[in-house]
Parts: sequence; C-alpha cells; structure tokens
Amino acid sequence: MKVERSITEKIEFRLAQIRKWNPEVNAIVSMRPENEILEQAFKKEKLPIEDQGKLHGEIIAIKDLANAKGFRTTQGSPIFAEELATHDDIIVARMRAAGAIIIGKTNTPELGLGSNTFNPVFGITKNPYNLSKSAGGSSGGAAVALACDMVKYADGSDMMGSLRNPAAWNNVYGMRPTWGLVPSEPSDDLYLHKLSTSGPMAKNPQDLAILLKVMAGKDERQPNGVPFFEVDIPLKDHSLKNKKIISFMSWDLPLEEGIRDLTEKSLKKFEELGALVEIIELPMAMEKVWEAWITLRSWSVANSLRKEFDDPEKRKLMKKPLKWEIKRGLLLKSDEIVQASKTRSEWFKRMASVLDQCDAAVLPSTQVQPFNTEKEYPEFISNYRMDTYHRWMQVVVPVSLIGLPAINLPAGFCKNKLPFGIQLIGKQFSDNNLLSIAESWHKATSFPEKYPPVFPN
Repeated sequence: MKVERSITEKIEFRLAQIRKWNPEVNAIVSMRPENEILEQAFKKEKLPIEDQGKLHGEIIAIKDLANAKGFRTTQGSPIFAEELATHDDIIVARMRAAGAIIIGKTNTPELGLGSNTFNPVFGITKNPYNLSKSAGGSSGGAAVALACDMVKYADGSDMMGSLRNPAAWNNVYGMRPTWGLVPSEPSDDLYLHKLSTSGPMAKNPQDLAILLKVMAGKDERQPNGVPFFEVDIPLKDHSLKNKKIISFMSWDLPLEEGIRDLTEKSLKKFEELGALVEIIELPMAMEKVWEAWITLRSWSVANSLRKEFDDPEKRKLMKKPLKWEIKRGLLLKSDEIVQASKTRSEWFKRMASVLDQCDAAVLPSTQVQPFNTEKEYPEFISNYRMDTYHRWMQVVVPVSLIGLPAINLPAGFCKNKLPFGIQLIGKQFSDNNLLSIAESWHKATSFPEKYPPVFPN
C-alpha cells in the first residue's frame, strides 16, 4: 500500500537533492534559507483542501529572467546584479496562487541570450550527465534542477529554443506553448514583433500539462492574449495508432554526427507505436526563414536593451555577442523590418497548410551534442562554419519565428552517453494534442525515469 508523504517530507526530499547536487551543477541560485522554506511547508500543511491549488506545497525556483518578489532578478548580468524584485511577474503570481513555494531562482545565460547557461554573476551551470559539458540554455538551470529531482516543476522561456535545447540536453520535457497562451509580463511595447514566450518544464507530460494550466490564461492588461484555452488534465487519447507524423529531415541542415541517426530512430519508434510517418520537403527555403528571424531578433534585442547599450559604463559589462546583436539591430532599416515581417507571415501560412494535414511534425531539438563548458558556442558543425553565435540553433527557428507550439521529447542518448531530444511541433492551438502525443511517447519510452543522472563519485 502506497503511503502518501506529507508536504514537509516531500520538500525535505527536494532539499536533500539540492544539497547533494547543486554544489556540483549550479542550477539554483539566490536560494532562500532552508528553515524559511520548511516554515512555509508547515503553513501549507494546515490549509484546508478547498484552499489547496494545483501546485499545493510544491517548491519552485523561478528562471532568473522573471521577477519573484523578494528575490534578485539579475538576468545573469552585472548590469542588473543587485536588482531586487518588488513584485511577482504574472506567471510567478499564478504559481504562488496555485500553492507553490518559491525557493529561489534558476540560472540563465547573461540576459537570456545564447543557448549555454553561464554568466559573470553566478557562473556556469553544468550538465549532470557529464559535468564537463554544457547544460544548454537559456533555461539551463531549470532543466538541470528537474533532471536532478531538485524540483518537480519548472518555468522556462523560449525565444530561440531556450526551453527545448536545455530540456533535450538534460533528458526532461520542455514545452513552448502557442504564442499568447501564456502571457509575458507587460512591457512598454505590447504589439511589435513578439518572439519569446514562457512555458512549463517537467519530467513527464502530465506535469507539463498541470503547470501549463496554471501559467496559461489571458492577462487583461495585454491586447494579444488567448481569451480562453482549456488544458486537458488528465491528458486524453493515449494512443498513437494512425496518428500522422511528418518530418522535415530532408532539410540539408548541418548536424553533428549522430543527430540524424537518433532522429530517424525516433521516427521509427513512432511507427512501432502505430503512427504513420512521412518525410516531406520544407515549404520554404530555410535560409529565407533564417534571414527573417535574425532580422527580427536583432531588432527586438537592440530595442529592448538600447538604454543600457547607450550607457558607456553598462556597455562595458555586456558580452561581445550581445553587443554585436545590438549593433546589428540598430543598423537595420525600416524596409528590412517590413520584409522580414512579410516573410514571417508567409511562413506561417505555408506551415499552417502543411500542419493541417498531420497531427505533428518532428525535428531534432538541437544540431549538436552538449559541448564542453569552456566553449561559449560551437564555431563549426562538421565542416560548416557558424556565421553567428546562434546559427548552431537554426533548427528551432521554424517554430520560434511564428509562435507554434512545440515540446521537447527525451529521445535517448548519443554515443557519448549524453541526452538527446526531438521537437514535437504542432499547428497553432494544438497544444493539447501535442501533450497527448507526448504522453503516449512517455509511456512507451520513460527516458527521464529510466535514466536519471548518476551522482559523480
């Protein structure tokens, strides 16, 4: 007979995992004292059932790009290293209202840019499957905290694979929901060219769905949110029989040795589970999509950080790739921005037409395996030179540019025993369907449960 553990017992287990793992991997930063956390747990024990939310008594560390009242929001930058949050961002407020206990922050790259979690404020977050390797990013701290059972739920954010890449490299699930489903914190511009979104991370799709339900819902302060979207809990239709899965693996994309083989192995697994798999051509030249992406990304980054960039003292504190991105964005002309937006619109229409004919599409979540922590970013993939600091993450751009939902599915291990993942991509507002497919995949594979990281001797 299974005995349900108390909230305090569950939290004591998590805290023990933090004490064990965090000094090695550096995933959770700005952490509250344990006695304060346990004090909160005791208070949660006393709440009547009618006051218990979906995250009742769960500890969560918030990605260090979002504000959690009473904690620093450093964004991994010396510019903001002492910024103390005086309020909760909307997703944090929703998690608190659902019963979560906020214990600290999860580490992120400087200002969340670059899919490799290191910064001059807190240092490097290491991959628990090999401490010499990158954890990915920008939600690297969140992914590692999940992999090491420090937390059950984690929030992430995704502009250019920032949920999907670290989830893949740490053998967990990460979901970029349909854009607008989860509101961001209102900024001084609520309309122009939004590229990123927050989303849930967990070790299984059911927990993804629970956290998504908490995070999702329109914010009346913003014009572009989704008015209503009901997340299926529990997830429905756990069968892949006759589900149509397409893949764009005919795309001539530079991939590190082993990535294509593992992706094809994953497609064969879908077939074994009853799905119908078809390889198709991309509906647009990917270089055209890439040019639109980096134009809008550079323009967005430049405008959001223009104030800091124009301050010579703060500019000195910025890393080189960031300054390059800002300079590039400031040089863009209006007709370049308009053309990029037109390409973005055309890409959405073409992808909508393709995805309307299937249940989901598949691509690898990354083009390379986790690399050494000393490396800032890959300069080459095979014999292809990367012409920007983020070209090695081009594989996530088809989703990121047009705000489609996507889930990283843990999909096995490379020859070097490091985790690998695939993107499960759906049409706009197919989030529930993707979660259902992910649940079927999880029941058949269970990679996070079967192959947790082993603590180094």
